[in-house]
Formats: sequence, C-alpha cells, structure tokens
Amino acid sequence: MSGWLCIVGLGPGDPSQVTPEVNQALANATDVLGYIPYVARVTPRPGLVLHASDNREELDRARMALGLAAQGGRVVVVSSGDPGVFAMAAAVFEVMEGRPDWQALDVRVLPGITAMLAAAARAGAPLGHDFCVINLSDNLKPVELIKNRVRAAVTTDMAMAFYNPRSASRPHTLERVFQVLRAACEPERLLLFARAVSTPQEQLTWVSLSEATPDMADMRTLVIVGSSTTRRVGRFVYTPRSVS
Repeated sequence: MSGWLCIVGLGPGDPSQVTPEVNQALANATDVLGYIPYVARVTPRPGLVLHASDNREELDRARMALGLAAQGGRVVVVSSGDPGVFAMAAAVFEVMEGRPDWQALDVRVLPGITAMLAAAARAGAPLGHDFCVINLSDNLKPVELIKNRVRAAVTTDMAMAFYNPRSASRPHTLERVFQVLRAACEPERLLLFARAVSTPQEQLTWVSLSEATPDMADMRTLVIVGSSTTRRVGRFVYTPRSVS
C-alpha cells in the first residue's frame, strides 16, 4: 500500500474549528506527529500511533514523517492554527530538498484557522484592510531583522499581527518592538492582546499604544496593532476598507 502525508492545522483551540477535511485525515491516519501540546489534542484510538516531540525538533519531525510515509504509513503532521503560517509545512518542504524520492510522495497541506483570523473575528474586523503578519520569535532570525520589518510595516500604515510575542526565554523582544512603534505611531494607536482565543481561557484586551506593556502578552497571545484608521464601533474594532 502506498503511503501519504498530510500537513494539517488544528485551528486555534476549539475542536469545532477544526475543518472536516482535517478530521477526515486524522480518522484515516496510522501516525500523527507534532509538538507535544498539539498531539495531545488528537484523540487516541486503536491503530493510531502518536509521536509527540519538543518544539525545536521541527526538521527531525519532518524527516520522520516523510520516512514513515515512504514506508507506506498514512501520516499526519499537526500544527496549531494553519500549517503554512509559522508552522510545519515549511519544515517538511525544507527537508524534501535533495530527496526526489520524498518529493514523489503523496503530500498534501490542509489549511486551518489561524490565531490571527480567530482573534480578528472575535474583535470585529481589525484586519479589514491591508495588513501584515510578523513572527516576533528570534529563535530563527535576529531581533534587528524583526525590528526592521516592523519599522517597514509602520511606514506603510498597515495593521499588523504579531505571533509569538513574548516568552520566558526572550522577555525583551516585545518591548523593543513597542519602542519602534512608539517612535513612529500616535500614542492612541489601538492594540489588541488576544490570549487563548476559542478556549475557556480566552481573553481579549484592547489598549492604546501608550498603555501597552510587554507583560500583557505571552506565547499564547496574538497581538494585533491597528493602522492609523482603525477605530471602535460599539464593542467592536474595525479597519475601514476605504482610504480617504
């Protein structure tokens, strides 16, 4: 029997936000691989082997997944959110380079709801006009590059979504990004701290840039920075599509 590999997104947390396509892939899988807390979201069953690993083992995980598929396994690699947004899809394709045998496998990427879109929907429509997405983790790129990208985004007056804003091992990156924002944006610029969206621990907090502090975020938080046109309407926040 020929194997296959699906790289899937489990959405932001609520099981109801996992797509039917992803659920079908999981139902047919012989093996599921992923970061420990993401694999824990997959229901065990007879005939399914769960392979959980640490957060910084993406390339080894991808190699193992492709090897299992090459041996005839029906393999699913899980990420939270969407697998193509700061997640496992890129790692799988990276390790496929130079391996024509792996490139010939049946490999599919199945989309999921990202934390960014889930948070924006809860808040209203803060990403209603042009926006960009930046990962604030400096595990794979230097802090100066992060700051330069934020600085460039500010000059275009786009809304911004920040993934991985702050962790125990790098508590200062977000403050450095706030310094960039404060140097270029008005103090009233709206920021959303959206933590654990779609889970029982969900918390959404809107503040002005002048009120924002790094300790408002952790690794379960998605930060949205509005553009200069982002505004409140009742209990919602939106960015108008028209440009005056």
